[in-house]
Amino acid sequence: MQKRILVVDDDEVNLMRTKRILEKNYDVILVESGAEALNTIKCEKIDLILLDIAMPKMNGIETFKYIKDYPVEIPVIFLTASGFEDDVVSAINMGAVNYLKKPFYPQELMKRVAKELEK
Repeated sequence: MQKRILVVDDDEVNLMRTKRILEKNYDVILVESGAEALNTIKCEKIDLILLDIAMPKMNGIETFKYIKDYPVEIPVIFLTASGFEDDVVSAINMGAVNYLKKPFYPQELMKRVAKELEK
């Protein structure tokens, strides 16, 4: 069975691009908000989350705080277009396994995802 990746981003173009990169090797679920992400992890087995930082209503950092309360540990890689290094440092300090700055190269995304899923 393929590993399942949840991609959380409020930008549909980013969601579709990420799905195209990953779908040959992984089962990819796309959601557009932190609230949708939290609902999804309650209902689906997720092996890895790719989480955008800058989203309306509930940003990625807030969403991650709720994910950390979930009984099953799911590794999170943050995706960010933010130029604010504080966001990335906060995410890593909270327990994110990695981050990737958007726009990213497809091979770099695949490399970081594969690294986490091999653990």
